[in-house]
Amino acid sequence: MERGPTRDGGALGPAEAGPGGGGESGVPGSEAVAAVLPAGGCGERLGGPTPKQFCPVLGRPLISYTLQALQRASWIRDIVVAVSSDNMDMMRAIVQRYGHQRVTLVEAGATRHRSIFNGLKALAGDQPHSQLPTPTVVIIHDAVRPFVEEDVLASVVAAARDHGAAGAIRPLVSTVITPSADGCLEQSLDRAKHRASEMPQAFLFDVIYRAYCQCSDYDMEFGTECLHLALKYCHTKAKLVDGSPDLWKVTYRRDLYAMESIIKDKISHQICVVTDTEEDAKCIDFLQGLLKKELEVQGTSVTLCPNGQDLQKIILGECYNFVCINMKNSDFQPPRQLLTGLASAAPSPFYPIAVVSVYFLDSQNVSLSEKMKEVMEMKDFAKEAKNQNVFFYGVLIYFTQDNPQQLQENVRQGANIISSLIKDRNAGLVGQLLIA
Repeated sequence: MERGPTRDGGALGPAEAGPGGGGESGVPGSEAVAAVLPAGGCGERLGGPTPKQFCPVLGRPLISYTLQALQRASWIRDIVVAVSSDNMDMMRAIVQRYGHQRVTLVEAGATRHRSIFNGLKALAGDQPHSQLPTPTVVIIHDAVRPFVEEDVLASVVAAARDHGAAGAIRPLVSTVITPSADGCLEQSLDRAKHRASEMPQAFLFDVIYRAYCQCSDYDMEFGTECLHLALKYCHTKAKLVDGSPDLWKVTYRRDLYAMESIIKDKISHQICVVTDTEEDAKCIDFLQGLLKKELEVQGTSVTLCPNGQDLQKIILGECYNFVCINMKNSDFQPPRQLLTGLASAAPSPFYPIAVVSVYFLDSQNVSLSEKMKEVMEMKDFAKEAKNQNVFFYGVLIYFTQDNPQQLQENVRQGANIISSLIKDRNAGLVGQLLIA
């Protein structure tokens, strides 16, 4: 069993862990809460050599998104991840690279239930190698359900405290039918009377741990429903909680593309326009107006000057798109300042940040060939930025002072390019200088 770092880099002992912070998070009571994530599957239905929980989405492993969603609930004291021995080094590297906190790794079992049981054992005080404090309530969640929100987690925890067990449910999309032995329709269920069982689920720890301790080998091998184990072995009827539509599970390869599309859409509705000057400039106002119209967002202007708005407030407000307009500088100093500010605000942002550095080039003063010499430097800078989960792009708006119509048209083209870069977040274009 491996214990991950806390925020200060040290191991979290029982005395430091606290009661879980339930009052501030919306979780009723002050019980200690932990979570168990079974992540030992091989992803047969997805296809390919990489288990689905480790497949990259926008360059980041899927399981990392799920872990960070759980970490947003600061009242979850411990997160136990059950991983196969073959993937333990990979999981350890993910925890380290993305700064995941309160994470403990245990070896997964041969089946989903055996993996969950191994995770529960890490939290049980009666186990010889258990080093974690036993929680009052434990959440069980799938490693491949990355969009779980804190309010859903809080709802199942509160219901589990009152009823012993609780789980999220969703309406059925398709009608469930029973085929006969010869492949003909035997009966169909009334879809309105049934629900799909989803994750997360939550339990009083004593209830679910006792259930697993009594669990038959058949249930361990072929069972899938934790709520059923609590009912079968502890006679605990679970409280069912309506879940949100985004609790769906990544199962097939197409789900990875759907997940990427959802993330891109989710994070492209707010932009921050950053300039290296506080002076009024018509081209900046025109560009910002076009971006607002194209992205249907309300942009926020800040400067990189000493008295500019604090970038930390912007990134902590979950803005993942920055347009850095360079009017006075032709080098990478303004984008570097922006990158430094982003790193100090969020060393490991939840989603990839898109930074588009915009340069205005007056052809009467600087030749295009001279400007293109900076492309190699841009690639190196973009590589450095990508290590911080920042996708860096360059856009060059080419114009002449004596042709305002051309400037207006090129700014319009530049706005379209910027909008596409923010919406698509194409990793293949990172470090490229696009010309409008």
